[in-house]
Amino acid sequence: MSENYRPSPTSWVRKHVEKIEAAGTTDVADIQGMPVVLLTMTGRQSGDTLKVPLMRVEDNGVYAAVASKGGAPEHPQWFYNIKAQPDIALQDGTEVSQVRAREIGGEERAQWWERCVAAYPAYAEYQTKTDRLIPVFLLEPR
Repeated sequence: MSENYRPSPTSWVRKHVEKIEAAGTTDVADIQGMPVVLLTMTGRQSGDTLKVPLMRVEDNGVYAAVASKGGAPEHPQWFYNIKAQPDIALQDGTEVSQVRAREIGGEERAQWWERCVAAYPAYAEYQTKTDRLIPVFLLEPR
């Protein structure tokens, strides 16, 4: 990844990332009281290093990233970055690991969607707000 880190233009994302980096752990940040992980990726157009906190959804060492954007009709920008460059870093607490993102579908997505909703119940509401099927990526160790 590029050494050229570009902070998010979205204030809550930028503030969460600053807080996590200052403390060295994701334990200092949350979204609506729920734990987060921090993804570090490469911008598909800029090549810059980008960071985004997402809800923590984990099962047996595999994580899920849910591209919900609160039920908006379009995907979040990080969705396109991960599609273009699926090798990313994931921080959970103080642990940082290199993972590869893989978008899932069918029965695999259905099983993981249940886990995602169990970790963050608002995902179920977000799905009702949009016509798009909210994408789910598995973040698997490289």
